[in-house]
Amino acid sequence: MIEIKGTAVTAIRDHVKANFPEKYSEWIETLPEASKDIFSGVIDSSRWYPLQEGGIIPTRKTADLFFRSNYEKGAWEGGRYSAEKGLTGIYKIFVKASSPAYIIQRATRVFSTYYQPCKMEVIDKKENAVSLKISDMPQSDVVIEHRIAGWMERALEISGAKQVRIEFPKSIVKGDEVTVFSISWES
Repeated sequence: MIEIKGTAVTAIRDHVKANFPEKYSEWIETLPEASKDIFSGVIDSSRWYPLQEGGIIPTRKTADLFFRSNYEKGAWEGGRYSAEKGLTGIYKIFVKASSPAYIIQRATRVFSTYYQPCKMEVIDKKENAVSLKISDMPQSDVVIEHRIAGWMERALEISGAKQVRIEFPKSIVKGDEVTVFSISWES
């Protein structure tokens, strides 16, 4: 079973609270009991939660309610929010002082602290481009892939990258054995 770290679960909740506060209660009510139990209680940032109930379902419900069921867009915006909030304080200073290439390479280490079991690695690197591969992830969902892409996009923007483009030449969701993020940007 794939799990998601409590810090990522908290970011999903906080995204809804910050951007759709008047609909937060409605969002909670749309969740199935297992997800509702997670989001109605105190979320322990150090704990691991089931990916389906703690990540996929609540992100899909966010997209249903606030993005006209556009799962890719809803997840992408959730990932961007997570990067914006997670890369604050000393982390934001570090990100701004680092090159986009360095930041995205660091994402490979950060990724495994949010999802388990999973592995992300750099498979190609150029001056303003990098390809990352996710493997060892027996289950995925379009919302997880797009949430990760949204996080990477915003992290790159914070580090000074412009016109960030992220494509998925391979996707576990589409039946491939791995997911590949092909990322490029302008300096």
